[in-house]
Amino acid sequence: QSPPRPAPPPGPPLSRRSPAAMADGGGSGREPPCPGAAAVLRRWEQLRRRAAAPWARGLLAVAAGLGLFYVVLRVPLRLRDSLAAVTVFLSTLTPKFYFALTVTSSFISGLIFVFEWWHFRKYGTSFIEQVSVSHLRPLIGGAENSPAAPAAFSAGENETSRQNMPECKVWRNPLNLFRGAEYSRYMWVTGKEPLTYYDMNLSAQDHQNFFTCDTDALRPSDTVMQKAWRERNPQARIKAAYQALELNNDCATAYVLLAEEEATTIVDAEKYFKQALKAGETIYRKSQNCHSQSPQHEAQLRRDTNVLVYVKRRLAMCARKLGRIREAVKMMRDLMKEFPLLSMLNIHENLLEALLELQAYADVQAVLAKYDDISLPKSAAICYTAALLKARAVSERFSPETASKRGLSTAEINAVEAIHRAVEFNPHVPKYLLEMKSLVLPPEHILKRGDSEAVAYAFFHLQHWKRIEGALNLLHCTWEGTFRMIPYPLEKGHLFYPYPSCTETADRELLPTFHEVSVYPQKELPFFIHFTAGLCSFSAMLALLTHQFPELVVVFAKA
Repeated sequence: QSPPRPAPPPGPPLSRRSPAAMADGGGSGREPPCPGAAAVLRRWEQLRRRAAAPWARGLLAVAAGLGLFYVVLRVPLRLRDSLAAVTVFLSTLTPKFYFALTVTSSFISGLIFVFEWWHFRKYGTSFIEQVSVSHLRPLIGGAENSPAAPAAFSAGENETSRQNMPECKVWRNPLNLFRGAEYSRYMWVTGKEPLTYYDMNLSAQDHQNFFTCDTDALRPSDTVMQKAWRERNPQARIKAAYQALELNNDCATAYVLLAEEEATTIVDAEKYFKQALKAGETIYRKSQNCHSQSPQHEAQLRRDTNVLVYVKRRLAMCARKLGRIREAVKMMRDLMKEFPLLSMLNIHENLLEALLELQAYADVQAVLAKYDDISLPKSAAICYTAALLKARAVSERFSPETASKRGLSTAEINAVEAIHRAVEFNPHVPKYLLEMKSLVLPPEHILKRGDSEAVAYAFFHLQHWKRIEGALNLLHCTWEGTFRMIPYPLEKGHLFYPYPSCTETADRELLPTFHEVSVYPQKELPFFIHFTAGLCSFSAMLALLTHQFPELVVVFAKA
């Protein structure tokens, strides 16, 4: 018979776990490998239970209070010694030290103030605020850690906010100038770059969308032009266009590139565009005959249509610039009849400007009746042209003194309301029309309701406002009254959506750096500009007092 087993030592019974449960639980479910380890674990559990008892917490609180009391009693002794050392140090300082200290403080705060002012004027924000928000807040822990909203609700909210918020969309300028014949000549004369890199990059994307398609790889000349539209260097683009013409003398897009960038006069550009028109019409007729054969042929037809419309439009603009205005009007009307679905290209704005030059105001009114519709997107050209026509009926006899005595007539009220409508849509335009701000060459892309659109409109339409006697006087007397109807333009508009708050950033990307961007509504000066200006003034005043009354300042500092 085997001897009896010894009884297990007293303690909490160990729970048995199945192999599957142990596998699921991982390392935390293993039994101790030896009795010594089990004793250590039991001792640790006992200590943890005792530390969680109320009397243990009270003992810890008493110890913390004694430590705090010791620190409170010890700190005044150290402060007394520090104050005595500071008093001895201040008693040895001379008036020259205080004068140098105040002058240095005033100089440094003045430099900070000048830099803050320059940064605010150029970028519209405070440098110190920007650095604190971008870099210091994450270090301090001010980053937002709020949990994300559920997907079922966030999607609907995002969709609603996207519908309510006006979109800052950049549009192709319908009256954009020629790079070689106008923009480059301006740069040669002034030495200033009229186009920004962002603007030219958008144009490069437009050219690739308009003038390329999937079937270009089948034609060597179009393959070369695909690379040409992606080139950043203008000389490389021109060289590639000549290479494409060597491969195919009827490459319309190569003539378009040469007309835009190599031609140094409008006459030369018109010659290139006529060659592009001849080649483009031939290719367009071929694409029409086989566009239904495959999706690739349909894409090629869309590309050839874009090329043909672009060339005809630029030819009409060349005729307008060379003084053949009636010919330009006829070409634009024919183009709009031939391709009525391409209204998004805003060819009617070119037509409006040409008709105003002819002073054909009845035809202008007919165009506005078609395109100044509530369902169609607005522009500064449409709103301000409508205001110009209504102002033309009353501007000759309008006088502010007479109007204040007898009141406004019905026609004058209609003219003033039209001006208020136009100013609400784009509040930057009146400053350029009234020559309160200097003009620059318009960019190739504009932001509707922004400063870039105002520059583009005033550049071409200022002469039409000057031609009508009294129109600018009426605008000068009434345009600022618009802002009384929209006291909070970023929150609520009167006839249009609230004014978008993103226009300033986009306009700074589109307009050259030497142009002072118009900002609406005017921003208040940041806090740090006021703070640095006050600090600089206070330091300068102390420096002056120290220089004039040195003994009095020393006595005050010692006291």
